[in-house]
Amino acid sequence: MSTRACMLIHGFTGGPYELGPLADYLRKRGVLCTVPELPGHGGKLRELKRYTRADWIAKALTEAEELVERCGPIDLVGFSMGGLLATYVANRLPVRRLALLGTPVIYISPGRMIRDIAERLAGSRTKDTPGKAGTPVRAVVEFMKLVKEIRPEFEQVSVPTLIVQGAEDHIVHPYSAKYIYEKISAPKELLILPNSRHLLCFGEEADRLFGEVEQFLQY
Repeated sequence: MSTRACMLIHGFTGGPYELGPLADYLRKRGVLCTVPELPGHGGKLRELKRYTRADWIAKALTEAEELVERCGPIDLVGFSMGGLLATYVANRLPVRRLALLGTPVIYISPGRMIRDIAERLAGSRTKDTPGKAGTPVRAVVEFMKLVKEIRPEFEQVSVPTLIVQGAEDHIVHPYSAKYIYEKISAPKELLILPNSRHLLCFGEEADRLFGEVEQFLQY
């Protein structure tokens, strides 16, 4: 009997901490979870300039291959850029189910971002994402290229997929979730969290998110 296993992939300029609460939640329910750190992440952002989108893809694919060898077909959860990488992996390895959290196709909502900055300056909202100042331009270009390259992958997805989007996300435009939902022809579910911003695992609806992911993955 294969072990219940799930790989969770973090976002651009982030780290495993972005999915830590969800991974802990699933581990308490007997799921073997791995949350690999993508090349150039988890430390000083200037290190990102040493890596390309090919490095991020290769890391995700290698880690998933190792988990499949140990456990058989796995589940994948991708947050933000990690959702793009998870989609790529799901189209190439034995994957049982796929969950995409705040995955960027249209990766910036200018109006929401401007409003967010104004609210921060007015002191009406605390900052909920780590500072991204100092992110190398090259890394940003690589990220944008990755978004473009992965878009066609959604039409090839053949496993059940959960798409989650925070309605108040100031980084990823809510239309991204709709776009992905329309492109995927496999069985799919769309969950919009009305009060959530980008870091879904740390928002006020995190408990609901964890429960929905657990139910979808059938643990």
